[in-house]
Order: sequence, then C-alpha cells, then structure tokens
Amino acid sequence: VQLVESGGGSVQAGGSLRLSCTTSGNRRRSSNCMGWFRQAPGKGREGVAALYTDGSATYYADSVKERFTISQDNAKTTLYLQMNSLKPEDTAVYYCAASIPCLPSWNETRTYNYWGQGTQVTVS
Repeated sequence: VQLVESGGGSVQAGGSLRLSCTTSGNRRRSSNCMGWFRQAPGKGREGVAALYTDGSATYYADSVKERFTISQDNAKTTLYLQMNSLKPEDTAVYYCAASIPCLPSWNETRTYNYWGQGTQVTVS
C-alpha cells in the first residue's frame, strides 16, 4: 500500500486548507482504517482524525473537533482532511496512515501499518 499526501502549505490563522492522501496498492477489503496524524517540531506524532472506509465510524482529537473534517471519495482511493479555522498550534507535518482495523486505538501510531511521507502545514 502506497500513501501520498498533498495539499499542505502556509496559511494565516483563521484560514483553511484541505489535505489529500492518495492510496494505491490496496488489497480489496470491506473496510480499512484510514487516519491523519501530525507531528510538530520537538513533539510526538499525534492522531488528528480517522475513519473506517465502510463509513461505520469517524474519530477526532478533541483539539480539532468542529474545525477539521475527515472524508473520502466515492472510490475510496483518496482520503481528505478539511481544516478550517486554523490556529498556529496546528502547525505540523501531517501524515496519512492506513491499517485494517482501528485497533488497538485509532490515535495510536502502532495501529497503522502504512504511512505517507508527510506534508507540511504552517499557520502564522
């Protein structure tokens, strides 16, 4: 499975960005777990949002609820993260990740088997 993120950039506080994660090489399964993580300088990688590709569940970190929305396209080949009302503390490298179940927990890095290379988001 290959994951490629895009859509990062620099934006002023209060602005919006939409990140995309294009997937390829997926084995056909009824449902996968897809997530977004971020890592700020000097900090660990934290879970931002995740979903099951069958639409059964979505998850958000408290720090991004009501501001960020995770979604996927109908073909389930592209994962999105719509980020609104951005704050300077959202500045980080954002990573897309994939797994089969969101276990042991959607926001733990050990849950995920596949990772993208990351895309930088800077909010000033």
